Amino acid sequence: MEGSGLGENVTHRLLSARWILVASIAGVFLVASQGAAGYGLAAAVCAIVVAVAAFAPRRSLRERRADREAEANRPALASMTAEALAAAVSDPMVIFDRSGSVVHVNSACAVAFPGLSTGTSLSLRFRAPEMQEMLARALAQGRPLSIDYSEKVPVERFFRVAVSPVGDGGDRLVMIFKDQSEIRRIDRMRADFIANASHELRTPLASIAGFIETLRGPAKDDPAAREQFLQIMQTQTARMARLIDDLLSLSRLEMKPYLSPSDRVDLKPLIEGVIDALNPLAEESGVRIDAALGGDPLIVAGNRDELIQVFENLLENACKYGRSGGLVEVTVNRAGQQNGIDVSVRDHGPGIPEEHIPRLTERFYRVDVETSRGQKGTGLGLAIVKHILTRHRARLTIGSRPGEGATFTVHFPPAGI
Repeated sequence: MEGSGLGENVTHRLLSARWILVASIAGVFLVASQGAAGYGLAAAVCAIVVAVAAFAPRRSLRERRADREAEANRPALASMTAEALAAAVSDPMVIFDRSGSVVHVNSACAVAFPGLSTGTSLSLRFRAPEMQEMLARALAQGRPLSIDYSEKVPVERFFRVAVSPVGDGGDRLVMIFKDQSEIRRIDRMRADFIANASHELRTPLASIAGFIETLRGPAKDDPAAREQFLQIMQTQTARMARLIDDLLSLSRLEMKPYLSPSDRVDLKPLIEGVIDALNPLAEESGVRIDAALGGDPLIVAGNRDELIQVFENLLENACKYGRSGGLVEVTVNRAGQQNGIDVSVRDHGPGIPEEHIPRLTERFYRVDVETSRGQKGTGLGLAIVKHILTRHRARLTIGSRPGEGATFTVHFPPAGI
C-alpha cells in the first residue's frame, strides 16, 4: 500500500508539472503576441490552467485506481463457469438451450428431480400443462417468466418456478425451483386447525351456553336441575380440554414430520407401563388386558414419550370399543432383527366395517359419531398415532371383520434403520 501511494504521489507531481509547463508556454505566447495588453490575459489563462492542474489529476488518479481494481478482478470473474455459479445456488437449478434440452443441473436439482441430466428434454420430463406452456413461451419470447408448479409423486411438493434467459446471445436459459412445500403445508395445517377446531368446539360450547341460560332462568331456584346441568357442563368442558390437547399434540407432530428419533427404546417395559396405567379403565369397561411380550428386550429407535402416546391410544380404543368381547390381547412378532418388530393390539368387540378402515386415521373421522362421543373420544387419536409412526419410519395396519373384533398392528423397522 505504501509503494502504491508513493507511485501515485509521483504520478500526481508529474501531471502537475506538465500542466504548469503548459500554462507557462501559453503565457509567454500571449505576452509575445499581444505585448503589454497580453499580461492580463496571460495571467487569466495561467490561473485556469493551474486550477485544472489542481483538480483534474486527482480525478484521473481515482479513475486509474478503479481501472486497476477492475483489471485485477476480471480474471477471477472470467474463471467462474456457469456450472460453478449453479453449484453455489441452494435451490434446484437447470440450465438449458434454445431447443429445450438440459445443458447442466446443479446438485440440488439432481436430488429434487432424479433422472434429470444433461441432454434430457424438459418438455418430456415436466408434462404438466402449466410447465409445457411456460417452456414454450420462454423459448419463443426469451423473457423472464414464473409459475406455480406441483408434483404429486413420490410426495406432494409445491414450487415457484422461474425461467430467465442468460448470456449476451440469449442462447441459454436458466430455470430455478423455489420449494414452497413447507409454506403450503403450514398454511393448510392452519386452515385445517381452524376448521376442525371450530367444528368440534361448536357443539359443547352451544350446550354450555344453553345450560347457563337455563340456570339463570327457569332452573335458577331448582337445586336438582342445577346439579344435573353443572355436571353436564363439567363433562363438556373436559371434552373441550381433551380436544384442545389432542389438536396441539397433532400440530406439534406435523411441525416435525421428517425428524426421525434416534434414541433406543425398549418397548417391553414401555407397553407394560401403559397396561398398568390403563388397568382401571379396563376394569371399568369390563375388559381384561392380556399381554404376551416375551422375555427378550424389544429395542426400536424412537421417542419414549411419543411411543407411550401411541400405545395409550391403541389400548384405550381397544378397551372402550371392544368391551363386549371382554378381552384385549397385546402380542409381539419378531421374525429376526433384520425384519423389525410388529406389535399387535386386538380386541374382540363388534369389529369395523371394511369401508371405514381406510379412513380411520383421518382427523375427526368416526365410524359412529354418537358412540365415539359417548366414549369421550375426540376423533384425533388414530391421526396422532399415524403421525407419530410416520416420524418413526413405522406404519400402522388395521384388520377387522364385523363380529370378529379389530387388530391394530404397529410395524417397526429394525433399530439400526
